[in-house]
Amino acid sequence: MRRETTRGNEGGRAAHDPWAEQRRAMVQRQLRDRGIRNERVLEAMGRVPREKFVPEESRAQAYADRALPVGEGQTISQPYMVAVMLEMLDPRPENRVLEIGAGSGYQAALLGELAGEVYTVEIVEPLARRAEAILRELGYDNVHVIYGDGSLGYPPRAPYDRIIVAAAAPQVPPPLREQLAVGGRLVAPVGSRYAQRCILLERRAEGSAETGGLECVFVPLRGEHGWREE
Repeated sequence: MRRETTRGNEGGRAAHDPWAEQRRAMVQRQLRDRGIRNERVLEAMGRVPREKFVPEESRAQAYADRALPVGEGQTISQPYMVAVMLEMLDPRPENRVLEIGAGSGYQAALLGELAGEVYTVEIVEPLARRAEAILRELGYDNVHVIYGDGSLGYPPRAPYDRIIVAAAAPQVPPPLREQLAVGGRLVAPVGSRYAQRCILLERRAEGSAETGGLECVFVPLRGEHGWREE
């Protein structure tokens, strides 16, 4: 499991953590003040050191209200967008979670705080290896990084109670629908290559229901059930 020193020690960390004030300001101004209400999500985002997942040259902007490049044509999402998707997902401590698109590893770390077991799949090998190294350094032993085609999901550990997709797809990839447990929730940006809506899919015994959410723009999902390379 994750290292307990990453949790619940905001007061004690402030004296020696130069990023603590920026982290608190992000949670208050970018998240609480804009309507994020899930306390577990807010607390996790107040604990996870976002600056660790940002390249050195962008670190001063780690808590800015925008997405940042992390190399290989990929980004670390705007904090507010991360919080919106996690609030929709509502991961619980007893859940097994599948994340598609590890990217920097930041959202996987948050999932590691919020859920029992996390599998995150990344199609870009350098990103997968980098994310894995940072997550190990921070002690997230309940987060497992898989290098591969995330549009196919990760069948060896299916079904999943929660699935979250961190890249845009024209539709929810069929393998992800199949790997979602009955009673589970899936959150994904779905739409065109350049504009999407974040949707919530809930799987029920008699079928599934979709709810549309916030408009958004994500990098395209790559792989068999994603967008073809231009």
